[in-house]
Amino acid sequence: MGRLEAPGPCDRRCRGICLSSTGILRTDPGGWKGYGRWPIRLVLFLFLLSCGIANPQTSTPAQTGNAPDRISTRGSSGSSTNSAPEDPKQNANTAPQIHLAEDTVKPGIVTGTVLDRAGSVAAGAVVHLTSESNSFSQQATTGYNGEFSFAGVPPGPFKLSVTAKGFDKREFSGEVASGQTLLMPPMVISIATVVTQVKVSGNQVEVATEQVKEQEQQRVLHFIPNFYVTYRRDAVPLTTKLKFRLAWKSSTDPVTILGTAFLAGLQQAGDQYGEFGQGLEGYGKRLGAGYADVVASTFLSGAIFPSLLKQDPRYFYKGTGSTGSRLGYAIANPVICRGDNGHRQVNYSNIAGAFAGAALTTALYPTPNPGMHTLSNGFVRLGESSLAGILQEFVLRRLTKKKRHAGDGSE
Repeated sequence: MGRLEAPGPCDRRCRGICLSSTGILRTDPGGWKGYGRWPIRLVLFLFLLSCGIANPQTSTPAQTGNAPDRISTRGSSGSSTNSAPEDPKQNANTAPQIHLAEDTVKPGIVTGTVLDRAGSVAAGAVVHLTSESNSFSQQATTGYNGEFSFAGVPPGPFKLSVTAKGFDKREFSGEVASGQTLLMPPMVISIATVVTQVKVSGNQVEVATEQVKEQEQQRVLHFIPNFYVTYRRDAVPLTTKLKFRLAWKSSTDPVTILGTAFLAGLQQAGDQYGEFGQGLEGYGKRLGAGYADVVASTFLSGAIFPSLLKQDPRYFYKGTGSTGSRLGYAIANPVICRGDNGHRQVNYSNIAGAFAGAALTTALYPTPNPGMHTLSNGFVRLGESSLAGILQEFVLRRLTKKKRHAGDGSE
């Protein structure tokens, strides 16, 4: 007769067959006949049935074939559990918020007051505001209280410039935030600097006068007048008054008068211009004609024509450069001079003075051919001016004594 081993604890992995602790339910060949009573069968049936129902994961072989689907479903369920939607209230709190009011750029307002150095308000000052990018620009005028205001100023750095009549232009800078009303510190402007201009013409007259005084002291070998030469590199033009002063000083100098008297004596001794005769009367005629010639020629070439044509009658000592350049400069002196404007130009004054003096000499001295005498005498005078220039440039400078002054351009 077969035996049924006592069942061990129910294994949750059973597949419709309750396994004992040995792994299988063993029966004897006699099967269920050994129990003899149906309640045992019923209990066993219920026990087996409870084992199959208690384990919801236990499945039939047909169900086992669907295990992958179940596992996949469980996996999806697990994944869904991990990414399950959160509480709507929590989502509402954690979702990104868009604050349009905070991100909107609002223009600002810039105000301020303009004062002077004394602390008084500057009414009527023009204030110009310009943004750093130059995209915004406004202009305002301060009121009676010196205040100004700009509205609609874009946020960011800006510059202010303040201008007012009688004051220097001032510039200031600042920065306004979005929607800000910015009060600038008091902006102080200074009184414009007054530039005093001195008329150069007035100073030139004084300087020229002093230079002429120096020239009047210039004498060759301490006694021969040498007034019509300047050794200054900074010599200023002469006024009409100074040109006539030099001519008068040169004509009335005692040495000039004595020199003219000496030449008249030589003419008397050589019976030159016999029409004048001899004796005291003849000498007087020769002296009068000679001195009139000196005075007329000096004033014509040194004062009258230079004043009319605005040219300088003096010789401007060069003193530098090669010997050839200095020689050419001296020889050209009768026909090239310096104008009152400081530029080199044709010496019309000396040319006209030379021929006018020659014509006057022809009238004073008896001559057989006045026209030819005037022409030849005029060219002689120009030649004499060239010789005088050579002497001034290379000889007389060393023999001329004068009072030295600061700023003298001489060597």
